[in-house]
Amino acid sequence: MVYGDLQFFDIIIFAVIAVFIIYRLRSVLGKRTGFQKNINQQDFIKKQTKPEEITIPQLKENEQKLEAVYKKISSFNHRDFLEGAKKAFEIIITAFNKGDKSTLKKLVSKEVYAAFEDAINSGSNNPNSQFYSLVIDGIEDAKVENGKISIAVNFTSEQIMSDNEDNVIKNKDTWVFEKPENATGPAWVLVST
Repeated sequence: MVYGDLQFFDIIIFAVIAVFIIYRLRSVLGKRTGFQKNINQQDFIKKQTKPEEITIPQLKENEQKLEAVYKKISSFNHRDFLEGAKKAFEIIITAFNKGDKSTLKKLVSKEVYAAFEDAINSGSNNPNSQFYSLVIDGIEDAKVENGKISIAVNFTSEQIMSDNEDNVIKNKDTWVFEKPENATGPAWVLVST
């Protein structure tokens, strides 16, 4: 055998090995015909058709009515709302006592502002009163209707009159806060007292 014959023989062996490897790969991997659905598209379609799961955190007994808001507004956070409601109560009452109409105008509806303004003009406010304590007793009502979130909060507050700790006035109030359903941030407005 001549050296040139060995090269020809090597090429034939390598060609047979290559054909065998291609055949095995094709049988293992299969081939695409163009009529098969893309698996990623199927997963995407399945994910889109799944209903979004509603996660309602554990609520205290006096906060159970907030479930109605959680069921319709996925971004709602009751802790943030209650903390904000408490701050709003203090700011509004302090502004009322001091006769600060510009602060009130930003935080309350037109109807509530008119009532506060009449009370301030008639001298029903007391600039010497200060907060002693404030507690949220619970949620009276909570609903999402006509594109608005509406939550009624029960408050118990104590105020000291004229820096005299013996002169404490205790009040129980139900305030209704409202904001548009699609509003972002703390855009709550007091609509009823």
